Amino acid sequence: MSVRVMLVDPRPSRREVLGPTLMAEGFDIVACVSPEDDLLGAVARHAPDLVLIDIDSPSRDTLEALRTVQAEQPRPMVMFIQDDAGESIRRAVDAGVTAYVVDGLENRRVRPIIDAAMARFTQYRALEQELAETRNKLNDRKLIERAKGLIMKQQGVDEAAAYQAMRKLAMRKNKKLAEIADGVISAAELMQG
Repeated sequence: MSVRVMLVDPRPSRREVLGPTLMAEGFDIVACVSPEDDLLGAVARHAPDLVLIDIDSPSRDTLEALRTVQAEQPRPMVMFIQDDAGESIRRAVDAGVTAYVVDGLENRRVRPIIDAAMARFTQYRALEQELAETRNKLNDRKLIERAKGLIMKQQGVDEAAAYQAMRKLAMRKNKKLAEIADGVISAAELMQG
């Protein structure tokens, strides 16, 4: 399966040269756009696997457009650039660029750079998802602990009995324990006025 690439390059003549080079490496060029174009719209329309940016120095608007793409349509992004200033690198990475390559695009370097960027992006997305799941579990745990405390105080039972009561209700209602805990907390807040 070939990698679908959206090429972002301000120079149409450069895009005409770069397109065949990428295709020769086994990449499928699905779009060639300018940095001034609607990058988010282009990504949504063409659904590339990777965004490849070949630019001398990205403008603030280009970096903001890349940040928006990464927030709404996350993709690995590889930037081939001439600017090796530390601040430029930091701004590009903050915008979501996966790989920042100085001194332009050379045919022999394209495949390994893109493969590494895609692997890094996949790894990063997996870590983001794991972090989100861990946060959700922690929030659920906090809800359950708070609800147990409310039940213990209200009914004068120990922690095990409070937990068991919520668990039984969750099973009977076919709901998650955290949903039951949220309901217990909401009811307690309602009763307190």
